Amino acid sequence: MIETIVFDVGETITRDGRYWEAWASWLDVPHHTLSALVGAVVARGLDNAEALRLLRPGIDIAAEYRAREAAGRGEHLEESDLYDDVRSALSVLRETGVRVIIAGNQTTRAGELLRDLDLPADLIVTSGEWGVAKPQPEFFQRVLEVAQAAPSSTVYVGDHPANDVFPAKAAGLRVAHIRRGPWGYLWADDPDVVAAADWRIDNLTQLMAIIEG
Repeated sequence: MIETIVFDVGETITRDGRYWEAWASWLDVPHHTLSALVGAVVARGLDNAEALRLLRPGIDIAAEYRAREAAGRGEHLEESDLYDDVRSALSVLRETGVRVIIAGNQTTRAGELLRDLDLPADLIVTSGEWGVAKPQPEFFQRVLEVAQAAPSSTVYVGDHPANDVFPAKAAGLRVAHIRRGPWGYLWADDPDVVAAADWRIDNLTQLMAIIEG
């Protein structure tokens, strides 16, 4: 029986378009240039932050975040950044008694912005707030602590094999790989992902079939 579902954020709950557009504007490069670099590092299995380092070797990303905030060009989230199925899917899951958690690799500020959206979730937390990030095992230990359910009764939903699917599975959780965003599409049919994921979904509404099944 599934008691808790934990959601990744980027390209699972939110679209990343605004995020990368903001970085491109801050670094003064065309949006398509940064998008192409993100795609390139993703295809190579690297962390997407490597795209920023290709543009600015030696960049201190944390310092740049602070500079953006100071300049009034910091992180921003609004309703249009959510995928269309998020509110309805999360609401239905909670109505069935499932504990809904959102936990991803985001900054402390992103956690504040997500909570300001008043999403139908029991808990919203980020790696910046926990002080530990995916794919580190400690992140998923924290996930299990807040899940308030056994690993076999907890599902982690995400798009990225290295950050979501494989480490969540290694922690004993059940895993739903979502075919959404560049990572989700690129690795949708990868044999290792297919073997590791308990379910493969195209949208969040399909989670109800998992609960009912």
